[in-house]
Amino acid sequence: MASTLFRAATVIDGTGEPRYLADVLVQRGRVERIAGARQLVPTASDRVIDATGSVLSPGFIDMHAHSDLAVLTDTAHLAKLGQGVTTEVLGQDGISYAPVDETALAQIERQIAGWNGMPPPGTVIWRTVAGYLETLDRGVPTNVAYLVPQGNLRMLVVGHEDRRSSGVELERMRALLADGLDAGAVGMSSGLSYVPGMYADTAELEALCAVLAEHGGYYAPHTRSYGVGALNAYAEVIGIARRTGCALHLTHATLNFATNRDAAPEFLAMIDEAVSDGVDLTLDSYPYLPGATTLAALLPSWFASGGADVLLDRLRSGEDRDRLAASFEVLGSDGFHGEIADWSAIQVAGVANPVLAPYVGQTIAEITASAGREATDVVIDILLADELATGILMHVGHEHNVQSVMRHPRHTGGSDGILVGNRPHPRGWGTFPRYLARYVRELGVLPLEEAVRHLTGSAAHRIGLTDRGLVREGFAADLVLFDPESVRDTATFEKPRQQPEGISHVMVNGDLAIDGGRRTSAVSGCTLRRDAPLDRR
Repeated sequence: MASTLFRAATVIDGTGEPRYLADVLVQRGRVERIAGARQLVPTASDRVIDATGSVLSPGFIDMHAHSDLAVLTDTAHLAKLGQGVTTEVLGQDGISYAPVDETALAQIERQIAGWNGMPPPGTVIWRTVAGYLETLDRGVPTNVAYLVPQGNLRMLVVGHEDRRSSGVELERMRALLADGLDAGAVGMSSGLSYVPGMYADTAELEALCAVLAEHGGYYAPHTRSYGVGALNAYAEVIGIARRTGCALHLTHATLNFATNRDAAPEFLAMIDEAVSDGVDLTLDSYPYLPGATTLAALLPSWFASGGADVLLDRLRSGEDRDRLAASFEVLGSDGFHGEIADWSAIQVAGVANPVLAPYVGQTIAEITASAGREATDVVIDILLADELATGILMHVGHEHNVQSVMRHPRHTGGSDGILVGNRPHPRGWGTFPRYLARYVRELGVLPLEEAVRHLTGSAAHRIGLTDRGLVREGFAADLVLFDPESVRDTATFEKPRQQPEGISHVMVNGDLAIDGGRRTSAVSGCTLRRDAPLDRR
């Protein structure tokens, strides 16, 4: 591995401390030495990068990534590397590809096709968390850490039934979670507005979080609501952390819909009270107003119970169509965060069936108006034609809430980036440069040093990485070099797959993945296991 010298860089080291000028030498995958600007004398074998006027920071850490398949099937992975992301946390929202059995895998592949696409044949060759991590070890473009998905545990043990788990079933789930943590997972995620994870009651979640506390992992819940009941949903998981002593990370922490337009102060007060009481609590967010999920996720839990095949049969039969319409239009669906559906805010972002391609970019309200039909019938037809794989954007956010959350000192960055679909959310390609451009340089919401801390050092500490997240001698050389005056996101809702500007070099474990703004052939990421930092020296 060649040595690299970043010369006369403006170092922002990830601690939040003031920037300083320095030479930074990378050898054998580590930051070997940091000295005053132009004090290090390069050897004949050193690659010298003139960093004058550029910021050298730790590589950005995506605390909420949906790259579970992409890191295996797309070795270029420009969506993340182009942003300066060097580490991603996978296994989000309570549903992913390990642990599984044959039956659960078939259900999961269909359920989250709108997040990840369908795996190419032969991709998912593992069944356990250990097997997945070993597969990732064979070579990935970014470093990856994994959360055991609570929905998987319930699917394997209880199935898709809407009921409490028995004592025996709960012990089986606890054992599966412990196995995943022992294999190196850094914590557990849950999707408490997705089936079947949403069927777990608070007592079941507490029993699982007690295992996390014993193993030193953290809990990353997608809570039961980000609309009606959002504050109660946050209170539930904060209460679980209080009672069990497990660390808590509030993923894509936001407050959406008209219900929560001015709710940020109350939410942040809850966080501050918990922290002052000793709860180990952090959160992440993305710097956009719209959210993204699948169209099927909006269905009420009573309608979606039973798994993908049962759900498709129910949609075909027309069974409970009127009750479904009432949930959407009158009562509020728990899949819709308890809100009455505003179909003008729900926009089709991606489809698997090419017949549906004309719908991409249109809202459900627009499709309904053109067809002269009821919204519920249009939704049913799309779900059937696309076999549940339709991705959507939800235009439900509030700028005041977004800015308030990102100012909090316990905040980190998470893209929640869905990389598949015709027109996915631009956060998959633009989250981290958007923080630096819009919210640091243009709006001044955060000083640059503080923003970098959120996106690097604080995130590494949450995961439990002891040798990453800082520009420090002896630390892994996950680094990004960017121009603070020109860095910006270029991904838009109309053209989401566009590389940012102003990020010239990205280094993963000492290898340049982005060199002069161009992707190299390097695939030097690795699996980051809890309590087992990689030593490449």
